[in-house]
Amino acid sequence: MKTQKLFGKNALITGAGKGIGKSIARTLAMAGATVIINYNTSKRSADELVTEINQSGGKAVAMQANLSDADEVANLFKQATQEIGSIDILVNNAGIARPQPAEDIRLNDWSEVLNINLTSAFLTIQAAVPSMKKNHFGRIINISSVAAQTGGIIGPHYAASKAGMLGLTHSYASLLAEYGITVNAIAPALVATDMINDNPKASADKIPVKRFGQPEEVADVALLLACNGYVSGQTINVNGGMYMS
Repeated sequence: MKTQKLFGKNALITGAGKGIGKSIARTLAMAGATVIINYNTSKRSADELVTEINQSGGKAVAMQANLSDADEVANLFKQATQEIGSIDILVNNAGIARPQPAEDIRLNDWSEVLNINLTSAFLTIQAAVPSMKKNHFGRIINISSVAAQTGGIIGPHYAASKAGMLGLTHSYASLLAEYGITVNAIAPALVATDMINDNPKASADKIPVKRFGQPEEVADVALLLACNGYVSGQTINVNGGMYMS
């Protein structure tokens, strides 16, 4: 329906085959956006989500790409433009967690986490911005983490990658504001996804509200940021009171 808030907009959600990305894709599609479900290895779950969205009256397609590879990012945006048009909303959600004691982290661990969690966001933003400038409209939403603010429970490589997302957000928000492009970050904490379920250090007792967050609660904030043209350069904390600012 044309009354939907995001009717006529195209959204790319990276790492959207599961977890937070899956909920964001579902929520933006329900708001009227045509969504691209990007995945790297989770083809089955991405295809299932596309089927779910399309059968419920939304519009979705799945596209595979390793976003830490510049050539694959370029191909992804070329394919997206050919199939649905230019990207209006970019949600940088793709990422990995590698829980490790600090003393066990090696250079290859550091490089892989930084490349997938941070470099991928730089590459996708660079690819999305030209058409956003041309259209004088864009919404870029970077999924960071409370680890950027507290250090977290995964390791310094993960915390650094998520802190880098905040710096990336601030810089692009300043540079792109005059073009009608907003850039914001969401910093969740201990959301009930596989990333948390597989980490024995994760405990709801660490959170003031005494429960894990739900992916849908993060998706609600992503929808707000996708619809709002006056909020930019902000980090929205969805963390049950774990970090207060």
